Amino acid sequence: MAVSLHSVATLSILPRFAGLKAALSQAEAFCTERKVDPSVFLNARLFPDMASLTGQVQLSSDHAKGAFYRTAGLENPSLADTEKTFAELHTRIDKTIELINAVSADKMEGRENADVEIKFRTGARHFTGEGYLIGFALPNFYFHVTTAYAILRHNGLPLGKSLYMGASA
Repeated sequence: MAVSLHSVATLSILPRFAGLKAALSQAEAFCTERKVDPSVFLNARLFPDMASLTGQVQLSSDHAKGAFYRTAGLENPSLADTEKTFAELHTRIDKTIELINAVSADKMEGRENADVEIKFRTGARHFTGEGYLIGFALPNFYFHVTTAYAILRHNGLPLGKSLYMGASA
């Protein structure tokens, strides 16, 4: 039996989001315990031209939604990038998961070779459904989640790989 696009997306994204939520909770607790202003973490970057922790969470959300909606041939819902607190980032992830869960497996079934168009400032790029999911959406999602972890680790939060993999906190 072939592996479905929906199962690939679900098994890749949902555990990473569970781990990211747990990491954000640990960061918030770390700030409280050590009397660190949460904005130190939320605005932290690995390098000045990279997105902050908040931006990394927002971008991981965008790519997670896109993995399901664009692959299914549906309009990718837009979420405003207005989060400024850990609580708002948790809500963003929860809303993303809610949106993901609204895309049933049958919506993605048979879309391996369907055209997926992504519009960039420099023009449009076309993929097959499978190519988009595996070669674009998931690598971008992983990049932003991993970068969020790197920002948290760089700022002293003791995170391990098992949390990233989706193990409970």
